[in-house]
Amino acid sequence: MNTKNEYMYKWDINNGLILEENEVLNSQEGIEFTEDKTPIKFTRKETPIFTGVLNYFPDAIREVARCSYAGQQQHNPDKPLAWDRSKSGDELDALSRHLLEAGTIDTDGIRHSAKVAWRALANLQKELEKSAK
Repeated sequence: MNTKNEYMYKWDINNGLILEENEVLNSQEGIEFTEDKTPIKFTRKETPIFTGVLNYFPDAIREVARCSYAGQQQHNPDKPLAWDRSKSGDELDALSRHLLEAGTIDTDGIRHSAKVAWRALANLQKELEKSAK
């Protein structure tokens, strides 16, 4: 079995992605969840974050990051950058409102399309966390 570039990660809601060093996967397994759906098993080659996302969309990712910062300045300007989930609960409704104005700039100088992308990522993150429980 070739174990190069294979890891086991699990998502901890307080600490983010945690590497489980002692567990190795067969490279044919790909993405897999355990019975309790908490650990996420995958190989690095099957999760090309840089080449499969950042390289494809560098300008878009930059805009989403600007959107995230602008939201922080709007809701919690005196605190370090962090997702305040108490002020972010209606992802699909907010996404839809911004989608209606895609291609234009919002009053805060951020593109509505960047806000659509941010809300889509927020919704996906919550879906993944919910399915991992």
